[in-house]
Amino acid sequence: MKKAKIYIPTKTAMQSGRGKTKKWVLKFETRHGVTNPLMGWESGDDTMGEVILEFSTKNKAIEYAKNNNMKWQIVYVRCG
Repeated sequence: MKKAKIYIPTKTAMQSGRGKTKKWVLKFETRHGVTNPLMGWESGDDTMGEVILEFSTKNKAIEYAKNNNMKWQIVYVRCG
């Protein structure tokens, strides 16, 4: 079963406005990568970490997770 977290992203240090902080994001949790013993690079075979879905409301994100049989959790980020 896939796991996902649902949250509103915080603004970056380069943003002065709140333009990209109005949408809810569903991001999949991924397995930890492994370190290549020869090169020392971190690699992984789980590409779900690259998938980020945006929703206009929290309820739509939750509905998507439920319809796709995912475990999900709401993450609230406190700013300031």
